[in-house]
Amino acid sequence: MISEHGADQAPEGHEHARRAGVTAPTTEGGETPNTALDLAMALVGDRWTLLVIDALLEGPRRFSELQEVIPGLAPNVLTARLRRLERDGMVIAVPYSDRPPRLEYQVSEAGRELAGALRLLARWGSRSSGGEVEGPRHRACGTPLEARWFCPTCERVTDRVDDDVQWL
Repeated sequence: MISEHGADQAPEGHEHARRAGVTAPTTEGGETPNTALDLAMALVGDRWTLLVIDALLEGPRRFSELQEVIPGLAPNVLTARLRRLERDGMVIAVPYSDRPPRLEYQVSEAGRELAGALRLLARWGSRSSGGEVEGPRHRACGTPLEARWFCPTCERVTDRVDDDVQWL
């Protein structure tokens, strides 16, 4: 567990087995989300959560390493985000030292599923910035990547507004 001061500490007797799934959150008003987007926003809809997940997608990191790669993130806010992400099953805290108790954080499989959404947001952000911020590029040739909705049954891209897309 993370101490109130942001240090990586595991309380005595703390079980390190983590849930595989994501817990059902509530919105800021305490309501249960009623759409898929509501649910997603309740889980990751604040300023820092996706940046923490993005930093952990590159590999496991310690608290101090997360502070270095996410400028402007206060230790108390990072502590709160890591606690919530761990509780929701998107981050796993793994002890790397018993004395003093220290933890390393890694993204869970549920958290790893956000990689595609993060790429989409980064691409959208790069376009919205007027070219000031780079989006994801194909490593082999350097071309900016594009995301498309694809129906594997019909073998058709379905990303136009007037296409037959239905949210269930």
